Amino acid sequence: MSGIQQSLLFDPGPQMLVEDGEGGVFYRPGVIPPPLAARWFEALRDNVGWKSMRRPMYDRVVDVPRLVATYRLDAPSLPEPLPAIAAYVRGELGEPFNSVGLNFYRDGRDSVAPHNDKLHSLVPGHPIALLSLGSARRMVIRPKAAPRIPIRIDLEPGSLLVMSYLSQLHYDHGIPKTRGDVAARMSLAFRVRPEEKRP
Repeated sequence: MSGIQQSLLFDPGPQMLVEDGEGGVFYRPGVIPPPLAARWFEALRDNVGWKSMRRPMYDRVVDVPRLVATYRLDAPSLPEPLPAIAAYVRGELGEPFNSVGLNFYRDGRDSVAPHNDKLHSLVPGHPIALLSLGSARRMVIRPKAAPRIPIRIDLEPGSLLVMSYLSQLHYDHGIPKTRGDVAARMSLAFRVRPEEKRP
């Protein structure tokens, strides 16, 4: 394990993972106190309208290996405690997030493949903030250009991983499957989306 990867796994303080002209990618553990993070996890698990999805892969259609949900934050009715969480994250980062995508990883078999966010669906200049709740899971952040040396970081409950818009051009990120005995984990990805066109 490289020195930088080792420091990311054991240093409890804020970590700058990637530097760029828009704030890069940084990780802040312990943003949410553990008792509050646990209450948020349980409430969202029970109140969110989780969906199973399927997608084409090569010559077949497969289940997406996690449960998902998406909400515009200006919707008239949001599951509790999502409004309070959104207000907390907006205040913490000073960003006008208007959308959240939730992923529920039920166990180590659930995952998300390496990817970058679709830039056409984001407002340039604003970051993506990932709030983690539940069990810790490892994220792999990999440069798109050689030598493609990965950064591996365990996303702890109550932590924030913040990725700049610009970083999506140069890095992929994903949550690999694990054979370890891990409990359920939830991520809330806050974004600034373009305003929806009204008819």
